[in-house]
Amino acid sequence: MSEQSTTPASATKEKTFSSYNKEQGTEYAQLRPDYSPALYQVVLDQHKASGGQLDTLVDLGCGPGNVARSLGLHFAHAVGLDPSDGMIATARSLGDNSVDLITAANSAHWFDMARFWPSAARVLKPGGSVVMWTSGGNRIHPSVPNYEAMQVEIDQIETEYLRPYFEPGNLLTRNRYADLPLPWTLDPPVAGFDKCDFFKKDWDLAEKFYAANPDVPLDMFEKMIGTMSPVTRWREANPDAVGTEKDVVRLYRRAIERHLHAAGVEKGKETVRGAMQGVVLVVKKKN
Repeated sequence: MSEQSTTPASATKEKTFSSYNKEQGTEYAQLRPDYSPALYQVVLDQHKASGGQLDTLVDLGCGPGNVARSLGLHFAHAVGLDPSDGMIATARSLGDNSVDLITAANSAHWFDMARFWPSAARVLKPGGSVVMWTSGGNRIHPSVPNYEAMQVEIDQIETEYLRPYFEPGNLLTRNRYADLPLPWTLDPPVAGFDKCDFFKKDWDLAEKFYAANPDVPLDMFEKMIGTMSPVTRWREANPDAVGTEKDVVRLYRRAIERHLHAAGVEKGKETVRGAMQGVVLVVKKKN
């Protein structure tokens, strides 16, 4: 792997998810939904558009394995890797020109891209693809009563309480990978990738980024928000507040309740629906 004197913002090592215990990992897997069939179709269509083959898929930062399972149905071989000594050993064992598609779902913002791109260039077959996507920041769905005022207060809570616990990777997700280093933006650039074939698709609020996007009760909402890495770090720094009215997830909940009640929603019937403004990036290795 290549060494560089400068380290991009995305090189900050992710410590929160990789330090999860078994209970935290199980809860994370249960609360993180799979991605929509439409998203997977974009991935497959873009990969095959330039002759990408369907032999070997490698999913990096695989988490509960949703992508490896769903996309793996289209490939002869699928490997899911998460941060660990085993992941590093497996990644290093991949042969040159041996992988057709590398995916990174909500994980590329934790990579050291200056090291990632030379490695990807080595293992990808000619015409192979790197596809990365992120869901961006959490938004309130327009179908939720009083959603605009609710979003303003949600954003204020994030700024006041969680921004100090953001790492550079979190900021990359918020701007939908606009600043994620690509092979041709690094200094020096990484050879082997075709800038002309670069593809980007922005998801708007009306499109389904995840397979399921139901109205959720606020008890479930609290649990889902609790899997966000800045929330995990905030709770580690404020252990006495966890589970109390001072817990940051409870602040979110009370804000949502206030705006729902102001819109006429009865107490005990409060639900909320999220919306994602995601992005998909496709980088192709030259044939």
